[in-house]
Amino acid sequence: MAEQTDVSLIKASSELGDIKISPNVLEIIASIASVQVNGVKRMRGSLATSVNELFGRKEFGKGIKLNFKDDKLIVDVYVYLNYGVSVPKVALEIQEQVKQQLLFMTELDLGEVNVHVEGIVPERIDKKTESNNLLNSNSSDKGEK
Repeated sequence: MAEQTDVSLIKASSELGDIKISPNVLEIIASIASVQVNGVKRMRGSLATSVNELFGRKEFGKGIKLNFKDDKLIVDVYVYLNYGVSVPKVALEIQEQVKQQLLFMTELDLGEVNVHVEGIVPERIDKKTESNNLLNSNSSDKGEK
């Protein structure tokens, strides 16, 4: 398991002390910012996050991976999009939203925001409506014969 180190805010250091942010906080900010973009269906999760959500525990940091390269924060976002949206347009919106929210909430300048589209989720079709229509059309056909 990788060691998680807190991120120090250099701009926020003062004579009172330093401010450090847990990487989990950055993951949650990036995940919520991503889900708020129109066209994003859900974030990628693991089996553990799916089981936790079944028991009512919401996992907000899923679908985000943080790396540091040359003292720059690199955020990888893994998402599933709704069917019919423009993938490049939604990906650009995710990049902007994540960058803005992390800058606004933590004053961290990001090196990169990489968006990984894991899949497209089609619209759900209500099967009850279709089966009712089929039964209604079949019963009317029988009455006409």
